[in-house]
Amino acid sequence: MCGIIGILGKQEAAPRLMDGLKRLEYRGYDSAGIATLVNGRIDRRRAEGKLDNLARVLEGEPLTGTAGIGHTRWATHGVPNEANAHPHATDHVAIVHNGIIENYQELRERVGDPSLFLSETDTEVVAHLVGAYLAQGLSPEEAVDCTLPLLEGAFAFVMIFAGHHDLMIGARRGSPLAIGYGEGEMFFGSDALALAPLTKRICYLEEGDWAVVRPDGATIRQLGEDGRSRPVERAVRETAVSGAMIGKGNYRHFMEKEIHEQPAVIGDTLHSYLNPAEGTLTLPGLPIDPAAVPKVTISACGTASYAGMVGKYWIEQLARLPTEVDIGSELRYRETPLPEGGLALFISQSGETMDTLEALRYAKRAGQTILSIVNVPESTIARESDAVLLTQAGPEIGVASTKAFTTQLTVLAALAMAFAKARGTLDRTREAALAAALAEVPGRAAEVLNHDAHIASIARAVADARDVFYMGRGTGYPIALEGALKLKEISYIHAEGYAAGEMKHGPIALIEEDVPVVMIAPSGPLFDKTASNVQEMVSRGGKVIFLSDAEGLTRMRTMAKPFAEIELPKVDPFVAPILYAIPIQLLAYHTAVLKGTDVDQPRNLAKSVTVE
Repeated sequence: MCGIIGILGKQEAAPRLMDGLKRLEYRGYDSAGIATLVNGRIDRRRAEGKLDNLARVLEGEPLTGTAGIGHTRWATHGVPNEANAHPHATDHVAIVHNGIIENYQELRERVGDPSLFLSETDTEVVAHLVGAYLAQGLSPEEAVDCTLPLLEGAFAFVMIFAGHHDLMIGARRGSPLAIGYGEGEMFFGSDALALAPLTKRICYLEEGDWAVVRPDGATIRQLGEDGRSRPVERAVRETAVSGAMIGKGNYRHFMEKEIHEQPAVIGDTLHSYLNPAEGTLTLPGLPIDPAAVPKVTISACGTASYAGMVGKYWIEQLARLPTEVDIGSELRYRETPLPEGGLALFISQSGETMDTLEALRYAKRAGQTILSIVNVPESTIARESDAVLLTQAGPEIGVASTKAFTTQLTVLAALAMAFAKARGTLDRTREAALAAALAEVPGRAAEVLNHDAHIASIARAVADARDVFYMGRGTGYPIALEGALKLKEISYIHAEGYAAGEMKHGPIALIEEDVPVVMIAPSGPLFDKTASNVQEMVSRGGKVIFLSDAEGLTRMRTMAKPFAEIELPKVDPFVAPILYAIPIQLLAYHTAVLKGTDVDQPRNLAKSVTVE
């Protein structure tokens, strides 16, 4: 959530700041602003709503200056309006901030004069604290050093200072922040994507770091538990992220583009772990013997948690290894007992999800070996893990996760096979069969995408609905949950996912004339019971949208006639969840388009949830 860009450059800063903010739109926001240094003083422009509004403000009132900061805000304290938009400023300092200052009310009282505050935000108090120290004659570095120990909560912030055109200061605690190194220029950004057109040389600040940046480089300090700062060294690395990776191409929305990228990125991810010619699978060296692990604890949030649920089925069925799944916030707050020698697995697209990160730290304190599945190798979760399994999804701009989800499933499938092989529960014949099934997934995913127009026509019935239900059995159950989440996220239609076996334990009371029910039912050992559920829903007038392979569709027609059918390729049940995720993404996408919602940036949502 929220986005930060800072530039200490040679060219006019405002156009470059705006370009950086456009790259951060995927994080979700409801207001935006920039500030620059103009003839020794701070000048700023802010606007409620999207960046187009800020662009219009800048057209009427341009900003000059080569040093500046910019921000896209997702409201936490205070409504989304211009007064609460960042940057916040005094005569001496301007600040942009991601996160939450938990003790801001106490700090407002410390500042004293309530008439100084022009916003409802927690951020503004930091500007006044730093400004007060500056007014006492301290340097910007000294003022920030005095302010940091006073702050409680999670934050990443960047500041510029009146009269200091060659200086920016940034700090992080809980929220990510990166420094970009240019040629006689320096930059700050929430992530590498914001800095992609400016530099490929990136340094990621670590927990408790703060940095003084000048045109020729950065000095980084670490704030210790005693409140004192000490110099530290941080690696500067080349990043592979490029500006060319985030265009929409010929697609209407990033989400549509990312859905259609899935055959390629699933293939890229498989190539990291699978040798299809030999039918073997190899993971990077794990810091633990799977044969000796007593339990796997999986934790994630949102869509990633549903990937974890599928992973639980796979690991338990293939490797016969007890596995538990918790959403990040619940794992920590219910004080889950974790066994000695256990493995804790964390899943996150961004690698910065705060609840997941805090769950990771809880598990680490409990002595667990930490394994993570992330899409960003430089992320905080990756850096704090004992081992990392990377998805190869590339940048995912749409807030509603699509290709990140299917590549997470791909990695989990490989991990389950590796565990089973190490534990002696997967013989060579079955390993080869599963490897072959996985190798087919990119091609089968492309076949599913051929149904795009057909799914768009089905979406018309869903777009008019007040409630939609998704159901499945086995690994189809978490896919049902994910389908309901996708529809809620981007179309704002109420949707619920259920295990199909639970239908008669309550949900069937809600099935009435013309209520859409999306049934995930690949042919296999669970098909007949699922088909009987369909009969009951059809008899009550439910509009059943039936997802199955040709065999399943043929069998279903002899029992009841669904409202609509979506035919998927016949595959090994092991890999079915990966493929069945794609049509539910398309159904949600086309429904949202019909309803005219903001598909890529749905209301109230953010791509990377970096506060609790």
